[in-house]
Amino acid sequence: MYVRDLKTDFYDRIQQQRLLILVSLDVDSLCACKILQSLFQCDQVLHTIIPVTGKQSLERAYLENSEGVKFVLLLNCGATFDIIETLRPDDGVVFFICDNHLPVHLNSIFNQVQVQILGKEDDTENLPEFTDLFRDSDDEEDEEEVRRPVFNRTHHITLQDDSGDDSDSSQPKRKKFDEKSLMKKRDKRLWEQKRRELVFQYEEFSKYGTSVAFVMYELAWKMSKDTNDLLWLAIVGITEQYVNGKVERDRYMEGLQFLQGHVSRLNHWSEDEENTLSVDCLRISFETELRLCLFRHWSLFESLCHSQYTACKFKVWTLKGKKRLHEFLAEMGLPLVQCKQKYSSMEVHLRDSIKEMMTKFIEKYGIHEHDLFLPSFLASYGYKNRFCASDVVRVCATLLESMEKDVTPSDSFFRALDVLNRKCTSVMEVGLEQAKLQQKAIVTQVQSFLDMNQIISAGPFLYALVQEGTPDGKYFSNPLCLVRLARFTLEAYCAMSKNKRVRNLPLVIGASLDSDLGVMLVAGIPPISDSKCINCFGKAFEQAASSTNSRVNQDSFDSHVMELKTEDRSKFFDALISLLH
Repeated sequence: MYVRDLKTDFYDRIQQQRLLILVSLDVDSLCACKILQSLFQCDQVLHTIIPVTGKQSLERAYLENSEGVKFVLLLNCGATFDIIETLRPDDGVVFFICDNHLPVHLNSIFNQVQVQILGKEDDTENLPEFTDLFRDSDDEEDEEEVRRPVFNRTHHITLQDDSGDDSDSSQPKRKKFDEKSLMKKRDKRLWEQKRRELVFQYEEFSKYGTSVAFVMYELAWKMSKDTNDLLWLAIVGITEQYVNGKVERDRYMEGLQFLQGHVSRLNHWSEDEENTLSVDCLRISFETELRLCLFRHWSLFESLCHSQYTACKFKVWTLKGKKRLHEFLAEMGLPLVQCKQKYSSMEVHLRDSIKEMMTKFIEKYGIHEHDLFLPSFLASYGYKNRFCASDVVRVCATLLESMEKDVTPSDSFFRALDVLNRKCTSVMEVGLEQAKLQQKAIVTQVQSFLDMNQIISAGPFLYALVQEGTPDGKYFSNPLCLVRLARFTLEAYCAMSKNKRVRNLPLVIGASLDSDLGVMLVAGIPPISDSKCINCFGKAFEQAASSTNSRVNQDSFDSHVMELKTEDRSKFFDALISLLH
């Protein structure tokens, strides 16, 4: 059931009880968790935070921490499956689900007692009516006599009536159906068929709804406890959705326009107030940002070569592409010496005029201003700390997928949480360097795919497999990084291909997860031409695995990501091709 009033129906209810919070490992839920921590600290709400990596991890976390717990909050997990059936909690336990994964499981939507959904009801599409999904138990009863199978002494099966009369094996009774019971059976069969069709239409595609950080910021605002720090977390949350291709640009702009009003309200100071503010005070400003990866913390040249949009437009993995990039920089009047040193060390007059110069010359190189520039926000504090929301997203995502030995998912979660704390600048610096290494690994792998012609057209979709033993293959054993690689690969392939049809083809990508166990990670993304960010691979993976008895594990909260036994790869892909053809 959807909650109408977050304060009354959620926050006021949990204040007197210990709350168990299960949080998935993504940046949006990380920001939502940080907002809640701030609110709970103000009101002294007892809570326990447990990071979870998938459905099995969620089950374990609940079993180990559920003793004495009456309220459980799930952030970006638990919406797409039947949480009551999975966890089998006591009758008094209530689950509050704040999850941007769609569609929400129908049993959760229609559960009036134990499941409360914190989110926008408008996000739900094609929702069937209650009467089309559930029937009264009286309608299920059959008025006919029930005849059950029993064993006689000679171990032959005979039929026996419920009345207890022995049946004559030589003259078996025949069931008599009157017209009324036949009509009831026919109606039931038609109802069940219609129900299956409605459920399939509802669950056929997966997508993402409202950012959970955005939802939690709205709660703080309605309680008059919103601050600049909480507002920044909401901005990072909605930016993560757009940067990772989870929502379309229009949806991102809607959220941005709403938050713009709060930015103006919380960052509007008079001249006297401005002079008395501490230098460490957080300031948020609106700015049209270049869609270049970490360019403020890298060199402009490296950022252009490793950003998805510009790298694909210039085709920087080719000699001709590198030459065009050099021409572009020369035409703007930017010396290579300046472009290849750290952005903060560039001459001030060049740094301040980059956007203006790019706007003037990009059209000649087939680059559109609408795609190169992105409305966003900047956070500044202290004398040198200045971060764009997309930079924070990349750093947090990289730390969540830490490749360091002996670092557990829980360690990665709390380390990424420190990035959102302005005082932990050292963690941010470490994260920036790791994010650069990860982005370099993605570009190197994309170039390898293209040079080796490893992107194969399977008819209804494209697929590519990261070869075992690849030097940077360790990065792609993480779902977030694998999906980013898939998006970069698809755009690069479309830029290189002369066949316009490839823009309408989705991509399936695979990488080794555990070579000793023979398990690989598989992810599917929608085509470039899809502007609604709707993914069909969740159901397709499930049906392909079922029809071929492939050994899979759809443990991820993202249905388009799953684990597959390497031995079953061929038959699984054959079934997927047949299914989507």
